[in-house]
Amino acid sequence: MTGSPAFLVFAATSGIGTALARRLASGGATLTITGRDGDRIAALARDVGAAYAVVDATDFDAVDRCVREAAERTGRLDGVINCAGSLLLKPAHLTKADEFAATIAASLTTAFAVTRAAARTLGELGGGSIALVSSAAARSGLANHEAIAAAKAGVIGLTLSAAATYAARNVRVNCVAPGLVRTPLTKRITGSPSAEQASIAMHALARLGEPDDVASALAWLVAPENAWVTGQVLGVDGGLGTVRAR
Repeated sequence: MTGSPAFLVFAATSGIGTALARRLASGGATLTITGRDGDRIAALARDVGAAYAVVDATDFDAVDRCVREAAERTGRLDGVINCAGSLLLKPAHLTKADEFAATIAASLTTAFAVTRAAARTLGELGGGSIALVSSAAARSGLANHEAIAAAKAGVIGLTLSAAATYAARNVRVNCVAPGLVRTPLTKRITGSPSAEQASIAMHALARLGEPDDVASALAWLVAPENAWVTGQVLGVDGGLGTVRAR
């Protein structure tokens, strides 16, 4: 298919989601973005020249409608990306049931809802790409990360299984696994000089990630020219998931 690609970004008002929306828009893509806060998503849409929808990505029916409407609006859909997530740093024995449920909902339920809807619509359109966000914590044992590690490990399992299921429909499924990235979500860590330095020391490249580090990887994964890449978990983590820091 020729012409500018069309993408749909869920949770575009997150730190990584906003960086991704700006990157895709600057590359000339036709863009639809979503968020839960109507004012914030509308402002971002005006800024990047995108269509938008107010969507709770844990709502299967709402996600279904959003994906279908994005495809109908543009006449095509090349990729769907889910940037929703949360951060809970507590040991398991101090984690309350509602905290665990909220963590699973934000990261895993949203990823499943987006994959479910996107795989159907992209398959009907002849193919496309789905990209999800996991975490280095899902692949490396980090203290006090039990809930978020469980949720993000589920995203990896979902990625691999969905990549196998939908390959026959020419639908690619991949995910990124970031280290600690400077976003509003991680402010309580990066806002403390001692915690920030301890976190930097865990990354072999001796710095924390920036939203655009992850956005560039997501944009690469969904780009139509990278159509032979599926079932991959790309560590965008300064080495955190695989390399011991000095």
